[in-house]
Amino acid sequence: MQSQANSDRSPNGFAVAPGSSGPFADYALRPRFHDEIFREDGTARASCRRLVDTLARESPEDLAALQEGVARRFVHEGITFTVLGATKMSEHIIPIDCVPRILTAGEWDHIDRGLRQRLAALNLFLHDIYHEGRSLRDGVVPADLVLGGPQYRVEMRGCKVPHDVYVSVCGTDIVRTHDGFVVLEDNLRVPSGVSYMLACRSAIKKAFPALYRRQGVREISQYPERLYRTLASLATRESEPRVAVLTPGHYNSAYYEHAFLAGEMGAELVEGRDLVVHDAMVYARTALGLKRIDVIYRRVDDDFLDPVTFRADSLLGVAGLFHAYRAGNVVIANAPGTGVADDKAVYSYVPRMIRYFLGEEPILANVKTWRCREKEGLAHTLANLEKLVVKEVGGSGGYGMLVGPHSTAAEREAYAARLRADPENFIAQPTLDLSRSGCFVEGRLEPRHVDVRPFVLRGRDETWIAPGGLCRVALRRGSLVVNSSQGGGCKDLWILRAPGD
Repeated sequence: MQSQANSDRSPNGFAVAPGSSGPFADYALRPRFHDEIFREDGTARASCRRLVDTLARESPEDLAALQEGVARRFVHEGITFTVLGATKMSEHIIPIDCVPRILTAGEWDHIDRGLRQRLAALNLFLHDIYHEGRSLRDGVVPADLVLGGPQYRVEMRGCKVPHDVYVSVCGTDIVRTHDGFVVLEDNLRVPSGVSYMLACRSAIKKAFPALYRRQGVREISQYPERLYRTLASLATRESEPRVAVLTPGHYNSAYYEHAFLAGEMGAELVEGRDLVVHDAMVYARTALGLKRIDVIYRRVDDDFLDPVTFRADSLLGVAGLFHAYRAGNVVIANAPGTGVADDKAVYSYVPRMIRYFLGEEPILANVKTWRCREKEGLAHTLANLEKLVVKEVGGSGGYGMLVGPHSTAAEREAYAARLRADPENFIAQPTLDLSRSGCFVEGRLEPRHVDVRPFVLRGRDETWIAPGGLCRVALRRGSLVVNSSQGGGCKDLWILRAPGD
C-alpha cells in the first residue's frame, strides 16, 4: 500500500520551536495536515507533552546517537525485507525512526470498535458469498464483481469453515486526515508486518525506558501468544492441537516474519515439501517421524496452496491439502478465497456490508472511491488523473499505482491507456491530506506522513486487537510512499492507557 499525501513544504508553513534553537527549531507545521504532536498554535498536544519535553532536552548529536542505536538493533536482529528489482531480488534492513507516534486511549477505542465491526461484517460477507449468496441477490455488492473476481474460489462453495471464521488474522490500513480516521484498505489474505511492529517496540522501549514507563503505554508483547491461542481455538481436534506456519521459503519478502512468529509461538515452521497428506489428514515430517498438523497459518497465496486443486505447477504447496481441508481435518488460516473481500473495488462496498449484515452504521469510514469498471467512474478518473491516486484492484506494496500530483504528463498518458484497455482492473481515490508525525531525519526533527496497520485476531469465541500496530512513515521529504519496498520506514506506535487502567 502507498499512502496518499501531498508535498510537505509550502510558503504558508510556519515553524514551531519549543526549544528555540533546539531539535524542533525547523519543525514546520502546515494547517492543511493534522500534526500528531502539535496543535496548530504550536503547543504540544497533551498526550505528547512528555515526549516533546524529552526530545527538546536532547542535542542533535544525542538524538543522532539515539537514532543510530535504534537502527543498529534492527541490523543486529536481521530485520529485513526483500525488494524486487528488474532482474534480481535484494535484501534490505527496514528503516526505523526513533520518535514514537502516540495515540490516546479514546482515539484507540474508536479504531478498536471500528475494526471489530468491520471484520465481523467481512466474515459474514465471505460466508454468504460461498453459501446462500443473499447479499449478491440483494445487490449489496454486484454479483459479477464478486463471482468474476480473480480471488473468488469456486472450490470454496459450500465448504464448511470451522466456526465460520474465514479471516482470523487481519491487517487493516488506517490513515488520519482532519476529518478523522479512515480505512484505506483491508488486508485479508496473508497480512504481514506484525514482526516489524514488535521489533519497533523492542527497540524504542530500550531507547526511551523512563519515558515509556511514565507515559503508561499499553503492551503488545503478548501478540504471539494471542496468535497461537487464536489459531489453536479454531482446531477441530481439541486435545493439544498442533499449529504450523507454512512459508514459501527464505526467498519470500516476509520470511523473517514467518520464522519469527513460528519461533515465538512454538509452532512448526514448514515449507510445502515438509508436509504430506495421508487419509485426508496433514502431517509434518520431523526427525521423530510424522506429526499430525491441525492448523496451518499459511503465508502462501491461494494459487500455490495445493497443486492438485489450484495451480498444478506450484512447488510451494501440498498435494491433497485442500481435500484435507474440505474434509474438516485441518484448518487453514486465513481460509482460501478470502482475497475476494480485500479486492480494492469490493472494499468500496464494505460500508454497505456493515449496514446489511449488522444493521449498523460504519464506525470507520472508507476513502471515497471511484470504480473504473463503471462508466461514470472511468470518465471521472480519466478527466482528473493529475489529482487522483489510481490503483490496481488486486495490487499491493505500492506497485502499479499512479500518484497523480507527482506524475508527469507522459506517465499519465501511459496510465490512461491502461485504464481504457482494462477499466475493471482499477479504482481511483482522492489524494488525501494525511496526518504527519515527528521523525528524526537529516539531523533534525521534521514531520512526515504516516499510516498505521493494526492487527486483528478472530478466534472461535473472541476478537482481539493488539493495542498498537505497524506504523509506517514516508521518511523522504515530500514523499507519499510509506512502503519499505519503496523508500518508507516504520516507527513505534504508543497507545496510552486510559486513566485508572
